[in-house]
Amino acid sequence: MDEVILATTNDLPGYEVVEVYGEVFGLIVRSRNMFSNFGASLRTIFGGEVGGYTKLLSDTREQALERLRSEAAEKGANAVLAMRFDSSDIGGIMNEVAAYGTAVRVKKKS
Repeated sequence: MDEVILATTNDLPGYEVVEVYGEVFGLIVRSRNMFSNFGASLRTIFGGEVGGYTKLLSDTREQALERLRSEAAEKGANAVLAMRFDSSDIGGIMNEVAAYGTAVRVKKKS
């Protein structure tokens, strides 16, 4: 698969949009194991960063981006504009991360 450019902006400097394919998203839901959740609960008492959750969320965002790029490429896009993240908690034990935006085909301006 060719690289799909991701941009949080509505346009891409130096490129022009030649086709719009519409909304695309990459979604992932993850949970930590019971022992990690217990450790994180203790961390809320004593304070400080919960490193396991930081890594989990970082990895989850990266996987959501991979899925976003894949869905965009399947539609024929080579870029996603106005890319955003959304995250929510499910039942206090799972985290959902969605990366979404508008799939487009761009070409370099001459």
